[in-house]
Amino acid sequence: MKQKVVVLTGAGISAESGLATFRDANGLWEGHDVMEVASPEGWQKNPKLVLQFYNERRKSALAVEPNAAHKALVDLEQKYEVSIITQNVDDLHERAGSTNILHLHGKLFESRSTKDERLVYPMKGWELKLGDLCEKGSQLRPNIVWFGEAVPLIEKAAEETMHADYLLIIGTSLQVYPAAGLLAYAPHDTPIYLIDPNTPAVSHRRNFTIIQEKATVGVPALVKKLLGE
Repeated sequence: MKQKVVVLTGAGISAESGLATFRDANGLWEGHDVMEVASPEGWQKNPKLVLQFYNERRKSALAVEPNAAHKALVDLEQKYEVSIITQNVDDLHERAGSTNILHLHGKLFESRSTKDERLVYPMKGWELKLGDLCEKGSQLRPNIVWFGEAVPLIEKAAEETMHADYLLIIGTSLQVYPAAGLLAYAPHDTPIYLIDPNTPAVSHRRNFTIIQEKATVGVPALVKKLLGE
């Protein structure tokens, strides 16, 4: 039976493909207060602005490609069972070729009903407009987990982490909860590798290795090591 590698990825891995990271130090995202474009209240107040904002995010995502870090994670599947738990809403892991991806914060290229959240639709292009309706006649919204909304897949992510033989943490500040709390679910003896140029404050567990590199450098090197090359 293959050993299990659980990979937690954040904005840093997508940033190297050219996607803007979620927000800068003053809480703005592409010039917008995050609560204006990423909260139920923002949606109620100005759905047109929210739709425009995510249309721009989709355009940006379509213009970039998976990078060396995304591609190296695919190579791990030669030897391991790999589960990627990502805080990113883009589809770069999918486009690189990874086969088992859990999107904690939703998917940029999906829309969902505002009346029935079980009604989720794949999006072919980048544009979602006011007047685009679900089959029950309600406005479609981005299938994104906004601030103040529950993270429906967090329990499944915790369960995956509990069975990790290796845990890789890539390009995340470990500041966004509940995702940051996943670290606590890793078995006590599981080796944990953190790859990030800016070392976040993390627990001093044993078997904890910090690789202070950007993802496109650190991930391929670590994958080679785990594959025994």
